[in-house]
This record gives sequence, C-alpha cells and structure tokens, in this order.
Amino acid sequence: MNTRQEWQKQYTMTVLETDWSKMEDRIGAVETAIQQRLHDLSLDHGGTSEELHAIAETRQKLEILRADVARWRESKTPNTERLQGDPG
Repeated sequence: MNTRQEWQKQYTMTVLETDWSKMEDRIGAVETAIQQRLHDLSLDHGGTSEELHAIAETRQKLEILRADVARWRESKTPNTERLQGDPG
C-alpha cells in the first residue's frame, strides 16, 4: 500500500473508533504513518501542496483528539480528594 493511502486509512480508522481505550494507539498509528509518508516525500519530490495541507490539518485534529482522550482518561481516574472524604 502506498504511504499516502496508509496515513489516510489510519486516520479514518481512528475517527471511526468507538473504544476510547484504543484511541492513544490509533493516534500513534496515524502519526507513524504520517512520519513515514513525510520521509518518503523527502526522498521524492516533496509532495503536493494539497497533501501537505491535509497532513497539517490531520495533525491539528489529532492534537484535539489527544486532548479529548486525556480528558476521558482523567474522568476514569478516581478523585483522591473525594475518596479521602474531603468535604471541599
């Protein structure tokens, strides 16, 4: 599979994932595929402006998704103050 298709496929699989516990791995797979694509482009003609723009947009979306995952993980972590009976 060409690396352009791979990073796009990985991103699609990530946004369609419904199991939040798998999201960090999915995000990592997209980032790895993007890095491979950028490496391939550096050895070739540099890529089209459209693809480079799509990669930049995807990276921004992944940062937002990563923040969402962090908030989800935080919501699953017990609040230690609440467990200790802090009335605050």
